[in-house]
Amino acid sequence: MLTEIVYTTEVTNVGARTGAVKSADGALELQVRQPAELGGPKEPRYTNPEQLFGATYSSCFGGALAAAGKGKNLRDGEVTAKVLLGKDETGGFGIAVELHVQLPHLSLEEATEVIEKAHQICPYSKAIRGNVAVKLVVNQA
Repeated sequence: MLTEIVYTTEVTNVGARTGAVKSADGALELQVRQPAELGGPKEPRYTNPEQLFGATYSSCFGGALAAAGKGKNLRDGEVTAKVLLGKDETGGFGIAVELHVQLPHLSLEEATEVIEKAHQICPYSKAIRGNVAVKLVVNQA
């Protein structure tokens, strides 16, 4: 439950997975299509909901890392969200996520601690907890 709203945005989709998305402020306006692997066009390439989810989750998780690792050397940190779309046990579709995090200036132990703390405070992690499998991967350079 939210106790105070600090930001609101609106994004509208028209045409589902073969349409477009646009934010109310005009900052985001993209054509979306099925990936080629699901029957979408091979060229030109368009974005899709899974890519957009990966972009937003990795960005949000990066912010959570900064908060979780405050005072630590997190420069050059990188978060890659690998979004997997697959069939689930009901015959429908579901997603899973792997968050690959690289914090090159921290030891493996320190990086693991920061990543696990970030996973507890990240709004996206909270939103999907218990519904979407999330694997945290520490990548050491």
